[in-house]
Order: sequence, then C-alpha cells, then structure tokens
Amino acid sequence: MTAELPPGLTLAWGVQPVQRRGPKPGLSVEQIVATGIELGDTAGFEAISLQKIAAHHGVTTNAMYRYVRSKDELIVLVHDKAIAAPPELPAGWRPAATAWVHALVDRYGERPWLLDIPIRGAPVTPNMMRWAEVMLQAFAETPLSQHDALGCLMLLDGFARNYATIARQLGANDDVPVQAEQVGAFLVPRLIEHNYPMLVALYTNSEYNDGLDDDLEFGLTRTLDGIEVLIKAG
Repeated sequence: MTAELPPGLTLAWGVQPVQRRGPKPGLSVEQIVATGIELGDTAGFEAISLQKIAAHHGVTTNAMYRYVRSKDELIVLVHDKAIAAPPELPAGWRPAATAWVHALVDRYGERPWLLDIPIRGAPVTPNMMRWAEVMLQAFAETPLSQHDALGCLMLLDGFARNYATIARQLGANDDVPVQAEQVGAFLVPRLIEHNYPMLVALYTNSEYNDGLDDDLEFGLTRTLDGIEVLIKAG
C-alpha cells in the first residue's frame, strides 16, 4: 500500500521502511535532509541533489537510495523540514491571518529557494499541513463553510507567495531602479507627449517606483477586507 503513496509521504510522517538485511546504515534520513537544506541555504534549490549530498557524506550516490527512493522524495522531505512549523497565532481570525501571512513571507525571505520548489498538489506533509491547520482553526470561529475557509486559506497563501516572489526578484535586481531621477527626467516629457496622464501624476508625486514600500500591508488589508465581507455575508 505504501508504494502507491506519493514520494516522501511515509518518511515525512516518521514511517520508516522495513530495513533490508545487510550492514547497519551509516546515515539517517534526518542527516540527508539536513544536508539538503544546507545546500539550499548556501547555493539555492538547484544545488539540492542526491549526488551532492552523497559527496558531502563521502558515500556513493547509489548508497543514498537506501534512505530515499528518489530526488522527488528528497525534495518533499527537504521542503517540509525547511518550511518548519508555523508560529502560534493570536486570537481572532483577522489578527491570526495577518500573523500567518507575515510569518510565511518571513520564512520565504529567510529561505527564498523554497519558492522554487514546484507545487504538485495539496500539502500532505506534517509542517505543510500544520500551516493549513492553524489558519483553518482560526477560520473555524467564523461562519465560513469548510469550502470557503479552504478557499480563503489558498487566497492568503497565494498572496504571501506572490509578495515574497516579487520581493525576491526586486532584491536580486541590479538594474537601475525606475524611480531614478534621470529615468524620470527622460520619461515624463514622453509620457506627457503620448498621453499617459495618470502615470505623469504618479511620477510627479514620486509614487511610481519599483520598491514594495507598504505593498504588503496594503494588499493584505484589502484581502482581509474581502474575506470579512464574505464572513459577514454568511
């Protein structure tokens, strides 16, 4: 039965495969996952591989398959361990949602390579499901149906992921920022000439820039306002 389950699921929940006869394993799944996280932290998602982990521990790549079945399984385990458990949330769905989003954005800020891990379905591993659990518990105090609560959870998760992705890309951008004085001096007369009055006004008031400023709070507040409308309608 376990062979039909997704890669990494049983190991993530602490269900170890039956050990075959032979020498006692010199490594553990925990050591392998910890090394995978270390590689991600130092060199990014693409650096996480069975080959590099094997080299780090002085064993062959084939020896790794005594512990994990595939790279997919490795990534599932690394992802769940690296995302870690969410913090305790404050009382009330709105303060809880605010803290939840901030915590997730912070986690992505600490380990931006987590954003590179493909999404292949609903969370099924302990820490990933704990993030969902704590937010769903907060929504359970509202009139939201289970379906709508899950939809709101996905909305918040998508907002956090999108914000973190943009912040990461801007942080890695070495180009001249669009709000630079010389760029504005070049663009404004052309925007006037070609009829971009709204953008001219934004430039004139120094509102048009490539920084995030208060975008997290603005977007989160508007998102929570929408959820509140849904809750009150219920």
